[in-house]
Amino acid sequence: MGFSWRKRLRVANEKKITPVMSWSESETDITIPPEFQCPISIDLMKDPVIISTGITYDRESIETWIGSGNKTCPVTNTVLTTFDQTPNHTIRKMIQSWCVEAGSSSIHRIPTPRVPLMPCDVHEICRKLSSATRRGEFEKCGEFIGKITKLGDESEKNRKCINDNGVGLVLCECFDKFSGDEKLTFMLKEILYLLTWMIPIGSDGITKLSSATSFRWIAGLLRSKDDSARENAAVFMKEILSLDKTRVYAFAVENRVAEALMKLIRDSVSTRSTKSSLIAIYQLVLQKPEIASEFLEIGLVNMTVEMIVDAEMNVCENALGVLDAICETEEGREEVRKNALVMPLLVEKIAKVSELATRSSVSVILRLCKMGNTFSVEEAVRLGAFQKVLLVLQVGYGEETKEKATELLKLMNSHMKLMSDCVDSLVEFKYLKKPF
Repeated sequence: MGFSWRKRLRVANEKKITPVMSWSESETDITIPPEFQCPISIDLMKDPVIISTGITYDRESIETWIGSGNKTCPVTNTVLTTFDQTPNHTIRKMIQSWCVEAGSSSIHRIPTPRVPLMPCDVHEICRKLSSATRRGEFEKCGEFIGKITKLGDESEKNRKCINDNGVGLVLCECFDKFSGDEKLTFMLKEILYLLTWMIPIGSDGITKLSSATSFRWIAGLLRSKDDSARENAAVFMKEILSLDKTRVYAFAVENRVAEALMKLIRDSVSTRSTKSSLIAIYQLVLQKPEIASEFLEIGLVNMTVEMIVDAEMNVCENALGVLDAICETEEGREEVRKNALVMPLLVEKIAKVSELATRSSVSVILRLCKMGNTFSVEEAVRLGAFQKVLLVLQVGYGEETKEKATELLKLMNSHMKLMSDCVDSLVEFKYLKKPF
């Protein structure tokens, strides 16, 4: 088992051991000079940087150290006044020269590392992109968007720096500015791709994407043949619909979003696109009854049931949530009751998939059994729902789930008592002789 960093440092200091890296080439041991070794990893530094205490470390090692929550210098144990790191070009060049002079095939000259992206660099890109957007200079905007994409693709650290420094809102403003121009399709697709790194992008950014022209363009992407663009469009359609604004739902009806979301799910483009589409459908069904009717007409219930049968956990949870939303209306409940697989699946999913899936399953069964629907209650009891719902009360589920479970148990208990009374009545007439 490897030493902790502090233990490795202590061992090296106390025993005064110069770590040796050995290769069996000509039976010669090659010793790395101590000044070229990272005090943390005791390995040859590939990207030496100086921190605020003046000690040089390998960038990857010190970033891991700081990223683990440490706020002190590993060597001096001094509290760091800043986490900034300055490249030590002198040591790096000395290491590169030493690698060449060592003349071993086992030691390769370390490449000159890329300078990492800094917040000030991102702020400058944002300033220039915002300025070009206001002036309508789409070619300049395209250059900056390409630069952001390239920087983000270079490393996860660059991507995090981009995310943390306000790029999302500037990109949303750029998207909104040029979304009415069909000639800029490639650039607009690129912006949506970049924005998927930055979710959540904040209400200001989403408001920009929910303008009439932006919404129309995103809805158009949902109906396109580019699967990657369709997936990204579904992700942001879900974000936009979360705004819960009347005009947004009006845009959804106008741009045939329901049909596009259903097709995206049926095409099985990706798990992400399916989950995003289901969440968007859930929001639409809850907020706009006329859209709910449209979904029912194009087969939402049957498609949702198919996903509940064998989908992975997250998709199953979302599908059950959609089914629960459908059952908000009498029209929806009637359509759900027509599918013979619904009740057996709902009973099966209770206390089996997740707490969220259990809550939705109990909620749907309760909606189907209410309003004196004897057939649904009888079916639920016959399938063993009483015992499973009773288990929900005994296990640590949330208060909302327990309240619905209690109400459902009362309905089933009343029905079971009625059935018992009927059986007792039949027993009383058991010995009466039948007339000829």
